[in-house]
Amino acid sequence: MDVRPGDILLMKKAHPCGSKTFLVLRSGMDFKIRCTSCGHEIMLPRLRCEKNIKKILREDEEKEG
Repeated sequence: MDVRPGDILLMKKAHPCGSKTFLVLRSGMDFKIRCTSCGHEIMLPRLRCEKNIKKILREDEEKEG
């Protein structure tokens, strides 16, 4: 899965604050993501994070379309 820093992830499960969108801060073996609603930062293993991704929202694709 091609996940880059700066991407917004729409997850299958919501964060306890109620938001389902997260900003990718770092990618590699672990992902560092930030909740777009409350700002809480989370480090997750790559496999666990990729399993919970519903959709990847990119600024580049929105501008082209």
